[in-house]
Amino acid sequence: MTDTATMAGLDPATLADVLRLAGSDGFDRIQDQIRRTGGCSDPIHLQGSTVTRDAVSGQVLHTYSTDTEPGGRLRVACGNRRASRCPSCAWTYAGDTYHLIRAGLVGDPAKGTPPTIRDHPRVFATLTAPSFGPVHNRPGDRPCRCGTRHGEDAPELGTPLDPASYDYAGAVLWNNHASELWRYFTIYLRREIAKRAGLTQKDAREQSRVSFGKVAEYQKRGAVHFHAVIRFDGPDGPDDPPPAWATLDLLTDAIRAAADRVTVDVPPARHQPDPNQPAITQPARTLRWGTQLDVQPIGAFGHGEEITEAAVASYVAKYATKAAETTGTVDRRIGNKEALVLLGVPDHPRRLIEACLDLHPLYPERKLLDWAHMLGFRGHFSTKSRRYSTTLGALRQVRADYRAAQQRDALGLPDPDDEEATTLTLAHWTYAGHGHTPGESWLAANTRRDIQRNRETAREELPALLELEGIAA
Repeated sequence: MTDTATMAGLDPATLADVLRLAGSDGFDRIQDQIRRTGGCSDPIHLQGSTVTRDAVSGQVLHTYSTDTEPGGRLRVACGNRRASRCPSCAWTYAGDTYHLIRAGLVGDPAKGTPPTIRDHPRVFATLTAPSFGPVHNRPGDRPCRCGTRHGEDAPELGTPLDPASYDYAGAVLWNNHASELWRYFTIYLRREIAKRAGLTQKDAREQSRVSFGKVAEYQKRGAVHFHAVIRFDGPDGPDDPPPAWATLDLLTDAIRAAADRVTVDVPPARHQPDPNQPAITQPARTLRWGTQLDVQPIGAFGHGEEITEAAVASYVAKYATKAAETTGTVDRRIGNKEALVLLGVPDHPRRLIEACLDLHPLYPERKLLDWAHMLGFRGHFSTKSRRYSTTLGALRQVRADYRAAQQRDALGLPDPDDEEATTLTLAHWTYAGHGHTPGESWLAANTRRDIQRNRETAREELPALLELEGIAA
């Protein structure tokens, strides 16, 4: 248990619960469960049992029941990707995303890509939203338009210079349609590639394939933008080299042309809930990508290129666990404007959320009420094309199989995938709740901190260990 010095600042309720846990018969097992979840902030509670039998004789080889656990429950990690909800599970999700993106850049046969993938043309593209009004920023060495040189962490960065004239409705409608802008971009990209190669779209598809992995990120102003790894492959995917005409320059030019072509039309809308009050209206809009499109080649080790494979994978993984809460909003649904005051949401994200709530009656099919806390964005934060590399599900399964194998080895049970194995495992599980008591939350936070400290120590010591082994870092 953590030493008493760290308990000095605990509130009375948490301290009392920590002492209760410490004096309980199941304290060691509670700590073990918390440690096995990695210090998960909101674990899932399960009740149930498993029985492993010899399939021929029927002899029971192993049994487990949560009846023997403290409180009759087993805690498992929540698996939430949001760092604001569960830093422990978000770290695991970020690691999986890192390996998924990295496998599509450097190659990993176990994850569906060969090492030759490094010879394929690859770029890191960033597609942004247009302007909805001037905001406070840091334009190089020059002062902001407001006359102030803002610091990197200045709270006013990204907020409008004039909130009264800022197009809040346009901003949230753009976020709400951002996934459709991306979908049309992928369609136009293939058309632009065929055009530049002098081929029909059918011939271009038969000779090449475009694969991508992308992540969404919120800018400080609350607008979503996308970071994407885009790669040329042959017609059979990553195992197939791209044709000679599929060059880096052609891919870059096609990306720029495709982004410029994309438009999504939002029809005008009118809503009049009270016949004695003026109707609420919105004009027709044509949504486009912003002009700040960035396309950079990805290099293996930074030989002439500004972005390396490792840097790209790390960057994408970092933002895969973040969402709109980075702008000052909350990570849970908001049903009314009164909640914004109670939650203390800052002025700019509050106005964006209010715009979502006001626009919902005009565009009910866009579900702006449900996604108001996301400032209108309703898409997936990380996506990939089918043949880019492995899947998050496959990575999770590998981890689950590894843990299951460890448990079987500890119990001396045979591998069920062994053709000569004759065991049968029956399991029954039910959901029994989630979360921690105050004392358990404190224990989980300490466990998570200790794990993080160990990771940082290992990272610092790795270069020295590699040097001792004669391996270049």
